[in-house]
Amino acid sequence: MADVDINGITDAIVFANLTVGNIIIFLLLLVATFIIARVVSSIIRRSLSGKTEAKTIDLTVKSLRTVIYVIGVIVACSQLKIDISGLLVAGGVVGVAVGFASQNTLSNLVAGILLMFERPIGVGDSIVVNGTEGYVEGIGLLSTRVRTYSGLYVRIPNDSLFTSEITNLVSNVARRFDYNISIRYSDDAKKAIKAAKRVIDQHPYALKNPAPSVYVDELGAHGIELKVRIWSPSGFWWDARTELLWSIFKALRQEDIDVPFDQLTVWFGEEDAAKLQSSLAEGTDMTVEEILGKSEKAPENANQGRV
Repeated sequence: MADVDINGITDAIVFANLTVGNIIIFLLLLVATFIIARVVSSIIRRSLSGKTEAKTIDLTVKSLRTVIYVIGVIVACSQLKIDISGLLVAGGVVGVAVGFASQNTLSNLVAGILLMFERPIGVGDSIVVNGTEGYVEGIGLLSTRVRTYSGLYVRIPNDSLFTSEITNLVSNVARRFDYNISIRYSDDAKKAIKAAKRVIDQHPYALKNPAPSVYVDELGAHGIELKVRIWSPSGFWWDARTELLWSIFKALRQEDIDVPFDQLTVWFGEEDAAKLQSSLAEGTDMTVEEILGKSEKAPENANQGRV
């Protein structure tokens, strides 16, 4: 009776140069690829939920899942002794050609993905970028839509947005606004400050912390300059700013404190003053220059330089 090679049977069962171990590893890699794709998709959805559009999230998840599947299949196929080098070379050539043809698109796509993860802005935020001010209406993979305060829609490529300086006006929970208010030198500055603080304390959108401040900032040419600094919730910043300015003005008027305005005092000689009084008494329609017999025309030597 012939001897049976037990060791050869237990070492491996061979199918076209493949072992059972290769097939098992291949299947395990496919299962692992599927699990990784599901986990990554779930993380991406949770991270971007409520921060960008649903269709953009779906497209991002599908794209990343496809990339994971392709990488997983390539790694798994190596266990089946399948030579995919030719396919990889062909894919690389096609990828390079597509990359050159759609360089701007790919740049915007990468920038869009980076914006979603960095999250400098979100849907509904009030922003300023490249001179455009407005609300973020949507963040896509290729571009971001902004609705200006005047109701216009502006499409900003993500590549341009990502490389630009972005000012997010509502990223902080509170925002400050300032007023410069002038009062006359004859008015009581302490009384004006007290009246302004009283109005601010009564306004529902004026925060107590950080506390508002009202103080004398400068002694100007026409009056005392008061500086008013107020913090309010970012979402109500505009309402508070517009309402409080008028309320403070009315409170000052109630205290007989007025805002100074530019005045010009003109002095005439006695002869000119007499001419004006006489002409005004007669109800003349002549101008001051005509009454005084002075021409508006500049003298001939007015533009001549001095030697």
